[in-house]
Amino acid sequence: MTTFAFAVSEEKNWANAAKKLAASLITKPTKEHPRELLGWLYITDDLATDFQNISKYLRDTTGVNNWIGSVGIGVCWLDGAGQSGEAFGRTAAVAMISEHPKDSYRILPRLGRSTSEIPKATRHWMMSSNPSFGVVHGDPMNEIISNLITTLTKEMENIKLEIPGFLVGGLTSSRGPHYQLADEVINDGLSGVLFTPEVNVATGLSQGYTPVGPVHRVSDCSKNLIITLNNKPALNIFKNDIGELLAQDLQSVGGFIHAAFPISGSDTGDYVVRNLIGIEPEQGWLAIGGDVNIDDQVMFVRRDPAGANEDLVRMVRDLAKRLPSPARGGLYFSCVARGQNLFEHEGAEMEIISRVFNHIPIVGFFGQGEISNNRLYGYTGVLVLFL
Repeated sequence: MTTFAFAVSEEKNWANAAKKLAASLITKPTKEHPRELLGWLYITDDLATDFQNISKYLRDTTGVNNWIGSVGIGVCWLDGAGQSGEAFGRTAAVAMISEHPKDSYRILPRLGRSTSEIPKATRHWMMSSNPSFGVVHGDPMNEIISNLITTLTKEMENIKLEIPGFLVGGLTSSRGPHYQLADEVINDGLSGVLFTPEVNVATGLSQGYTPVGPVHRVSDCSKNLIITLNNKPALNIFKNDIGELLAQDLQSVGGFIHAAFPISGSDTGDYVVRNLIGIEPEQGWLAIGGDVNIDDQVMFVRRDPAGANEDLVRMVRDLAKRLPSPARGGLYFSCVARGQNLFEHEGAEMEIISRVFNHIPIVGFFGQGEISNNRLYGYTGVLVLFL
């Protein structure tokens, strides 16, 4: 087993950053073990305007033709030699070159509105190879990004087993352009890479919130408004769950209390978190950042640094126990509201991951949404390991 090539740079000038990355990304293919190489590149948003320049330089100097990645307000890494780091709101770039069996992956170009935009050659490969796993990056400004994710997993479905494809990844975060990299720099829509079942991976999901009450049933709603829960005014239920102190000052719950929708059939208690964006005290209604349907299950959760730390430790340990073979490299996608905003200091998340996986390189970024399976999450951490 060989680990993947890894590089990190905190150079502020794009040219210096590209040269430093390239110097560490030396690859040596052998005739005895033919392989496909794939480049991963994540940069902070102050390098966004030079994303194309950096990726072209790496392509030209490493000889690796295919590259995917994203821009983030922060990036994170493990170097495979015991050192970990995060760069949040400051200049940094991380890169990795992974190795895979011949013809085991295809780059997925930008899908802006529909999976009908998948090129014919890529679709033909999908039909003959049945890709079961993919890593994708999306633009948070695209209003149908969640639908694109769901639709793509159905396009990847194993017809015989009736199992949809499994996607992981994140949505770009940036104070400027929301660029992605899929052989070329693009914006808007969804892009990434799809893998055949020959590529073995293991994934884990970590939440950053703690429930403050039981699960309720949405009994009346309209678009993103929750009108009643359990046939009672939603605000009354909400106040009872969050406690008397917070209920007396509802303005203080913004950014601290959120709505969470449990995932049906999950054996790990997973839930999708949505922002609480408004309260109508006279009507007793709650407005959240997403549409709601009658009979949806919902609970309220609170921002919890200690709980997030504990859950990340749990996820990493559980993932290590599930590995059938050693990992060679990995990816980590975390929310911009996590990192130093949730944990005690910059680098805390990667320090936790490094306690178990310090021997493998991992690269990733902090985004405006995380993707696991066919769902778009928020406030989570998604770890992917290539075996």
